[in-house]
This record gives sequence, C-alpha cells and structure tokens, in this order.
Amino acid sequence: MHDDDEPVGQVLGRRQALILLGAAGVTLGVAGSATANAATSTSGSPEICTLDCVVKPEQMEGPYFVDERLNRSDIRTEPATGRPVAGTALAINFTVQQIRQQQCTPLPGAMVDLWQCDALGLYSDIPSQGSSGRRFLRGYQNTDQAGVARFTTILPGWYTGRTLHIHIKIRTVGTNGRPYEFTSQLYFTPEFGAAYLRTDPYRRKGPADTTNSRDAIYRSGGAQMLLRPQQAGTGYTADFAIGLDLSNTQVGRPD
Repeated sequence: MHDDDEPVGQVLGRRQALILLGAAGVTLGVAGSATANAATSTSGSPEICTLDCVVKPEQMEGPYFVDERLNRSDIRTEPATGRPVAGTALAINFTVQQIRQQQCTPLPGAMVDLWQCDALGLYSDIPSQGSSGRRFLRGYQNTDQAGVARFTTILPGWYTGRTLHIHIKIRTVGTNGRPYEFTSQLYFTPEFGAAYLRTDPYRRKGPADTTNSRDAIYRSGGAQMLLRPQQAGTGYTADFAIGLDLSNTQVGRPD
C-alpha cells in the first residue's frame, strides 16, 4: 500500500476533450468539474457533446480495503443475510474514460470497486472493528461499453479524524500491458454533509468531528473528488466522470 495522495495528471479543456458518445446525443455530467454542454442544431437534435475530461488526484487507499470480489451494483446489503444497512440511499453513476492524444474515449471493462463505512462509522470485515466476515458496503462493477458503472449505496457516516468520504479503486490494463490501478476517495460539500447528518440514522452520532478543511487527505486534491448529489425520491443520485491516463505508470502501479 502506498500513500500516493498528491494530485497527479493533467486537466484537458472542453475544446480538447470530445466525448464520442455526444455524437449519439448522450449528455454526461461531470462532478467536480464543469458541467457538460450539448449544442442544439436548428433541427432541435443535440449535436456533439463536449465535456471537460479530468485526470483526478490519486489518494491513499487507507487501512480498510478488503478485496472481496463482490460483483454487485447494490452494495447496501449484507450478503449472508440479504438485509440492507440503515442509511439514506445514494446512487452513483460513474463514467470512466481513457485519455489518449488529447481526447477522451469510454473505457469499457474497467473494474470499479467501492467501499465505505456505514451510517455510524463502521467498516465491514475489519477484525479491529468486530466486523470480521461481514461484507456490507463493499462491491465492484465492470464498466460497460460506454465506460459506465452504476452503484447503489448509502450516504456514509463518519469516524474520528476523517471527513465524510467513500473509497474508490479502478483496475484495468495500462498501455504497457501491465495491471493499472487508480485509487482515490469521494467527498461531499460541508453543507450537504452537515444537513444529512442531522437526519436518521446519522443524527444518533451527531456532527462529524472533522470537516473537509481539517482533513489532511482531502486537502491534497479532494476538491476535485466532490460528489454533488441531487434529490431522487427518498434518496439521492450523483454522476461522476473520471479520465485515466493509462500511460502514467506512477499512478497505475498497484497499491
């Protein structure tokens, strides 16, 4: 495990990064960067969609990753019982792209792993937390031909010394033919986090003791990893797009 928590890579501007799916009229939202815009032709149909393609900062894996190899989209349940953990539902739609020659193209077949704590700050399958053998709030999906992977989880709780966050790991193959691994963390705005922590079941634990501005890991590029959830029924949904430079072996080396 390496603590590679410095921002890496580059940012490609909207003019440089054309998402090829836009030709089919697909508009993708980017969390943590500018929103995608689709021009409309005189006939009323969308033209090519341009989108900021951002190489996000890699951040440390942390001590709670367990490679469970749970292939599932809904990670809320405990597999042994089928019971979901308590918490407000959050649907996350990832778009994973590959950056090549100043352009972004969808990256199919990438393995996207999510793991996080529950509403009261507990991780599953961690002996020191008394959760050995449990596997709630863990799982992976492979991106489809459009580079999309979808998850249903809950808004995370908090634990001492960390701001609200969700872990993400993306595994694929680099341009050198070797395994490529990108690891980082997703965050929320302080206003959104404070608001949902006042609701059940989160309010049982009270306000978080660490905010984004006081979290050392967040301060190393976390502003580029912000989720911006929107209300969807009784839960929330968020889109997040990420560009990977698969020729960058420093980022791609395994944790």
